[in-house]
Amino acid sequence: MITRRDALKATGLAIGAALILPKLSAAAFAESVPVDGLMQPGPLGDVWLGPKDAKVTIIEYASMTCSHCAAFHKATYPTLKERYIDTGKVRFTLREFPLDPLATAAFMLARCDGDAKYYPITDLLFDQQPAWAFTPKPVDALEQMLKQAGISKDKFETCLKDQKLYAAVNGVKQRGLETFKVDSTPTFFINGERYTGEMTVDGIEKIIKPILGA
Repeated sequence: MITRRDALKATGLAIGAALILPKLSAAAFAESVPVDGLMQPGPLGDVWLGPKDAKVTIIEYASMTCSHCAAFHKATYPTLKERYIDTGKVRFTLREFPLDPLATAAFMLARCDGDAKYYPITDLLFDQQPAWAFTPKPVDALEQMLKQAGISKDKFETCLKDQKLYAAVNGVKQRGLETFKVDSTPTFFINGERYTGEMTVDGIEKIIKPILGA
């Protein structure tokens, strides 16, 4: 179970480490994994965007407190979504790989109100990451911010006490770590090819355009 002490401890430890992770060249880390296994959903299921018959499938493993993940979701993801996901060319899902207890808490809150709230909440938290993740009282800031998404104080506290949800979020991470060798965030799987590091629009297009015949 996530406690306020856990979340506060994360601010000075794992979050600090996430801030100094190097920005890696994603293309330099391309590696294949078995697609059938990769496509099997974890204990939480996957929240997919885009059609099942899309030629390109992108799976992202991310942490809500990872600054490079937030940069991807602010700078690259909106264009990816507009050009490729919304037009039916790409199918996308975000999977949980929390680097610390605070990131685990954020993912639990994104999951506790159904699939329809998953991306609105993760988008909000990535966009506003400095306003909650890197503050002296991150849990309080997180609680205030999620009021915008309709998460009441009671729901907030109940969600963070949900042992089953806590185990499931960490189960997604553990499977990514053990089965697909995810060891940093963000990590992307594009049609089964693994790419590690923050990706730009140009970087993604170099990979997916040949697949799409563009």
